[in-house]
Amino acid sequence: MDVSEEVRAAHKRDLLKFIENCGYKEDIESMIKREGRRLIVKMSDLHDFDGLGPRILRNPSEYMQSFCDAATEVANAINSKYSQRGEQVLVGFTDIFAPHRVSPRDLLSEFIGSMVCVEGIVTKCSLVRPKVVKSVHFCPTTGSFTTREYRDITSNMGLPTGMVYPTRDENGNLLVTEYGLCKYKDHQTLSMQEVPENSAPGQLPRTVDIIVEDDLVDSCKPGDRVAIVGIYKALPGKSKGSMNGVFRTVLIANNVYPLKKEANAPMYSSADVKHINEISKRADAFDLLGNSLAPSIYGHSWIKKAVILLMLGGVEKNLKNGTHLRGDINMMMVGDPSVAKSQLLRAIMNISPLAISTTGRGSSGVGLTAAVTSDQETGERRLEAGAMVLADRGVVCIDEFDKMNDTDRVAIHEVMEQQTVTIAKAGIHASLNARCSVVAAANPIYGTYDRSLTPTKNIGLPDSLLSRFDLLFIVMDQMDPDIDRQISEHVLRMHRYRSELDGGDATLDGGSRHGREDEADTTAVYVKFNRMLHGKKTGRRQKHDTLTIEFLKKYIHYAKHRIQPVLTDEASEQIAMAYAELRNSSSSAKTGGTLPITARTLETIIRLSTAHAKLKLSRKVEKPDVEAALKVLNFAIYHKELTDMEEREQERESNRRRDLHPSESGRPDSGTAGKEGSTTDAMEIDDPPAQSASDLSPERIEAFKSSFNQHMRSNRLDDISIENVEEAVNSRVEVGFSRQEIVSLLEKLQNEGIVMVVNGKVYMTV
Repeated sequence: MDVSEEVRAAHKRDLLKFIENCGYKEDIESMIKREGRRLIVKMSDLHDFDGLGPRILRNPSEYMQSFCDAATEVANAINSKYSQRGEQVLVGFTDIFAPHRVSPRDLLSEFIGSMVCVEGIVTKCSLVRPKVVKSVHFCPTTGSFTTREYRDITSNMGLPTGMVYPTRDENGNLLVTEYGLCKYKDHQTLSMQEVPENSAPGQLPRTVDIIVEDDLVDSCKPGDRVAIVGIYKALPGKSKGSMNGVFRTVLIANNVYPLKKEANAPMYSSADVKHINEISKRADAFDLLGNSLAPSIYGHSWIKKAVILLMLGGVEKNLKNGTHLRGDINMMMVGDPSVAKSQLLRAIMNISPLAISTTGRGSSGVGLTAAVTSDQETGERRLEAGAMVLADRGVVCIDEFDKMNDTDRVAIHEVMEQQTVTIAKAGIHASLNARCSVVAAANPIYGTYDRSLTPTKNIGLPDSLLSRFDLLFIVMDQMDPDIDRQISEHVLRMHRYRSELDGGDATLDGGSRHGREDEADTTAVYVKFNRMLHGKKTGRRQKHDTLTIEFLKKYIHYAKHRIQPVLTDEASEQIAMAYAELRNSSSSAKTGGTLPITARTLETIIRLSTAHAKLKLSRKVEKPDVEAALKVLNFAIYHKELTDMEEREQERESNRRRDLHPSESGRPDSGTAGKEGSTTDAMEIDDPPAQSASDLSPERIEAFKSSFNQHMRSNRLDDISIENVEEAVNSRVEVGFSRQEIVSLLEKLQNEGIVMVVNGKVYMTV
């Protein structure tokens, strides 16, 4: 914008008064000492001084050059050497308030020509290129020098000039450019996108192009969350002839500063902190938080607890020798269709302050990490951040993980352990931070889980990838009548529930027992009890306690960022012993676990224990934290669903037998043992009721056959005693067989012609 000399001089006088009266003379002195070039001015000070703030916000182009001239004059008066360098002091602004503090989506045409502060995440960065400011030309014929200055749309003074180098002077004499005497400035273009958690659902995220120059180049990299202050300008179109009236807009930056990590942090009231401390002291705090995560999903209590630990995370460590030990926890769920894996991922996205969701089929390796692309205008290479870089300090949810190509899956190996993305292609060598947790959901290799195969064969992923997951859960669709009935009741309750917005009755049961207050800034702690939503009320009211989503977010954020636990000696010893036992049991295990037990498992135990200590708001990791972490880890490694189902079936069979034969199942108490009418031996009182082969479930019979055949084949035996059969079989199964059950099962095998039992010895016939 071309401003007259009188107006510029008047603005300069006002700004010189501002610099002297508002204490910015000292800021210029410190800037000269650190050899800086940019003076940062608070917009709040300009608002307080003669109303300069609103005028600069509305018409910044009128004041920018005058402000730079005034700051340069003060700097020259302070230090004469500064003027000898011929440099001009640049001015940047901070503390810009609404309505000029916007996101890329809110940056509309009304802001063109004004100064704005745009917050977002940097997605692309071009290379730093020199831009000519003044060229010097020598004429060999006349022996004289000529200079020419260049201005474009980014300049704050004067009208734009042509960018063509002069080759001849006015008389037609040839000119030679003296490149060593020309002046240049650094130039870089950025692309900023609105932050993923604030983008409108179902719409493409908006972006804005930004031009940074001089000392602002390389002040941020892809993946950084920054606030950029600048002048919003429209660039003229390059089309020849007719034009459609649509212009490209850019932001000419004068200040770039990173957003605080706590930018999206929830606000805590004193009542919130009080409730957080109260819940952390409860004995069932871990269960309460787990049940509060996605209460609309039935069951999966251990997986929900693991998700709570994942969002809390461990403690990241950067050692002096450069070693980085990650604190983020990675988790994977593998299981049958329709077991709410994707719904759990959605629950994580609702609670985590920063979560990015992708799918295996819709993501490529470079889309997850980083890509090198070409700029459409200049053709130069630029770096573009992927999903994992954008989710730095957050969570990445990858659904349909098994649908990814092997080449794309290998790309995330580095991110999951080293937490960096290293790019070395097209002449660009860069390393970007990707400190995020990975939560993946996948189907087994055959579509549904095959229980006759080991977990490793069902999952079908290499150990190099599986070992990078701290937890791997097998989620199976169990055909169990009791569970099916409970799930159906739960789902029907969800569909029958009507919220207050729908005209339903959401009356509160329990009054102020849950500690709610009428303060406007205090979040309700517990969800209101509703019979249609939570089922019948039981005598034990704690069973219905569920934290609200908002309070759960506050609790997790408070525990994650305020507490940094350290390991105690007792906890360290217990972790070492538990790791040794896991390694020993995995080497001698009959049925493999879900994860290979490596040195990464040791770090997993430390991370889970630290996360549990954060949950309890403890500054130290102690033995109870390690025990809680080991319970979660054992459930992940040795999937217990099958064992639990077998125990329930065995209990149902024993109850059915007790109902059919009440006289046999009756057991006299210890005071009547040996009296008249009692034929039970004293040693048999504590034994469970014996079952015949016909009473055992098919799964139990198959487990006995498999264990027996495996023992005979592995030891190459033709005969064995019944005592040895009992010892060998019970060492290979979770739930042991009694002597009478083994005898009846051997009789069944004898009837099938597989074995022959003679005088307490078993002979193989096949």
